[in-house]
Amino acid sequence: MSRHVCTRWAFDLGTWTPTLPQLTQAVAAIQPEERTRLMKFHFIDDFLSSLIGRLLMRKYVSVCTSTAYHQVKFARDVRGKPYWVRGQSESPPLSFNVSHQGQLVLLAGITTSAPVDGTETADTEATDFGIGTDVMKIEYGGGKSLSDFFRLMKGKFSAQEWSYIGRPQHNESAQLKAFMRHWCLKEAYVKELGVGITVDLEKISFSVDTTHSLVGAVSPLTGTTLRCNDKPMDNWHFEEHLLEEKYCAAIAFRNCLPQDHSRFEMLRFDELFAKSADAAELDSSLVAFCKEALLKPHKSDR
Repeated sequence: MSRHVCTRWAFDLGTWTPTLPQLTQAVAAIQPEERTRLMKFHFIDDFLSSLIGRLLMRKYVSVCTSTAYHQVKFARDVRGKPYWVRGQSESPPLSFNVSHQGQLVLLAGITTSAPVDGTETADTEATDFGIGTDVMKIEYGGGKSLSDFFRLMKGKFSAQEWSYIGRPQHNESAQLKAFMRHWCLKEAYVKELGVGITVDLEKISFSVDTTHSLVGAVSPLTGTTLRCNDKPMDNWHFEEHLLEEKYCAAIAFRNCLPQDHSRFEMLRFDELFAKSADAAELDSSLVAFCKEALLKPHKSDR
């Protein structure tokens, strides 16, 4: 199996309070149809999370393919999943996925490199790979007790997974963390497949890496394995990350192995985009768009 180059980027929305010029410049960088999607969000939190995700995707494709930032084009497949429109590019194939929750927005991307043994791989092996990622805040505020919540979610996890979540040595905090780890893994897996959580999640059973606890000092863990319908899925590999102690994240790799197992790199706002030659602040329609966006309410939990 070929080794692939993996990129792991994160952005902390808590570090950024957008000014009107910053927001206008950022919005100017994305495609018009994506601006329309953004404005449908009720809360400014979701607007900004989605905007940052789009900027991360654009930066990733531009860096990996040496395509000018403002020439990168995206479209969406029948399920609404964004993909890069390659056009005539001769760049190697790549796959990427974004996720956001709370203050964090993540991008995981992967592209081809030389095979481990230096030999050529078949075209199908070289191009048939993918990546999915998910991030969850390790907290519960559903109103019900955690045990009641777990009962409602019983059909979403296998017996083996529940056995790990409810280990006798796990207090309630550890049970919640174990639950979120499994949920991240399932989301990352189905996001790569592009099917959402419409599949029977109970048939997707993870055995999480137990060589170490998931703590920042040893993140990421890489020993997690998957069985679907009780069949080992040996062509899948997983990373589990802990970010800022409050967030767990997972990356699912299909038909590929990353060259290394690095942590997520935190990016600053000014690293997300290339400024356009046309001053965005001179475009009155974009300024009006961003003024309207900044009037959106914040979520009460931020």
